[in-house]
Amino acid sequence: MANTTTLTAPGQGAGLAEWLEYIGKIHEKPMDLGLERMKEMIARMGIEFVCPVFTVAGTNGKGSTCALLESVLRYAGYRVGMHTSPHLLRFNERCVIAGEEVDDATLIAAFKEVDQARAGMTLTYFEFTGLAILRIFQQANLDAVILEIGLGGRLDAMNAIDTDCAILCSIGIDHAAWLGDTREKIGWEKAHIFRHGKPAICTDPNPPETVIDYAHELLAPLYIWGKDYHSYRHHGLWDFEMDLRSMATIHTTEWRNLPKPAISGVAQLQNAAGALAALAVMQDDLPVTRSAVIEGLENVVLAARFERVKNADETGASVTIDVGHNPQAAQVLAENLARGTNPGEHAWAVFGMLADKDMASVAKIMNRHIDRWFVTGLPGPRGASCEALCKAMQTAGVDMGKVVTCQSVDDALRKALSESVTEGAGTVKIIGFGSFVTVAGIMESLKHDLREEQLAAGQLK
Repeated sequence: MANTTTLTAPGQGAGLAEWLEYIGKIHEKPMDLGLERMKEMIARMGIEFVCPVFTVAGTNGKGSTCALLESVLRYAGYRVGMHTSPHLLRFNERCVIAGEEVDDATLIAAFKEVDQARAGMTLTYFEFTGLAILRIFQQANLDAVILEIGLGGRLDAMNAIDTDCAILCSIGIDHAAWLGDTREKIGWEKAHIFRHGKPAICTDPNPPETVIDYAHELLAPLYIWGKDYHSYRHHGLWDFEMDLRSMATIHTTEWRNLPKPAISGVAQLQNAAGALAALAVMQDDLPVTRSAVIEGLENVVLAARFERVKNADETGASVTIDVGHNPQAAQVLAENLARGTNPGEHAWAVFGMLADKDMASVAKIMNRHIDRWFVTGLPGPRGASCEALCKAMQTAGVDMGKVVTCQSVDDALRKALSESVTEGAGTVKIIGFGSFVTVAGIMESLKHDLREEQLAAGQLK
């Protein structure tokens, strides 16, 4: 157990950063999977929901699916609470109500409640903060709650809340040390967000048999993309079609001539179809109109999914960021990059990863799409050093003559931008990827530069 006797909760007037630092020190392990502590705390705090709950798990696509689902529901007039993780720049991103991040004061008040209720029980960072967010949602008079699973499903803290509709996104190899080293093992872990008799959506067109078997075991109606519901592209638009099973009858739900989701990337139609499938099975509880679907798709916002954050100008090349950090995400990123690169244009990478990720496989997948690599180590106990990442890249067959080693994400970005100027306008595009930490570092650097420009122009004091 952690030595809680030496820890003192932040005092009156303490800010969010102080509370998060305190929360991070309570439990001896940063990751300690299991539901016992969460279930005990949920009972102590009396946390429950009378509105429908959506739970979203999967290797990739969770954040996009949550954002798409939330956007459509919000444009349908519902008050929605959405929990996602990790965050990019601010912890507040993890707790969104009615389309807005909650403020520091609301989070701190909930942290105090959790701290008092735990009465010395040690909680992980994810458990403590998750309980606070659940409490905030409970008190917010919501019409729907969306909960993103952090890791796996069976033993993830958010799985302590029963769902009314489970969404299982694409299933790939990631977090193998905790979830297993095959899709069958990982699928079984993630399928445990399913609940007895409750609908389950699977956006993976070829789910492991363990997913199908577990749904059957729970008598949970399972709807699989490409089998039970479909998305059809045509002339820049797309159609959604789904056969809903109810006792001995089948009812078809259709939404036709829909716009592409506002989130960039080839996988977003797959994610959008999964979100619409979840809405279709929940129509009795949360009916949505076609106009709400259209508005939700057109106006959805989610950062760092193949997102261009800087256009090419006199300071250097354009910059696109993507949070892809495992082989499956790298495959999607490679396809996006191949489609979005013009003839004669070179792609340069700002690249950093966590040490517990499959660095070699990601580098191997991206290798033929990247002309130069600006490589950096990442901070924190999980961050891979620059040396370790370069070793993995060498194993993957990357030409190390194309690699520039850098001291930080900021250093890597600035070197890439500076050297791109000499290449000529429109000949280089920079893509930052490999980790949420890498992407956040790029965003912070660009934000700093923008502030400096505004100060120089007298736009800020």
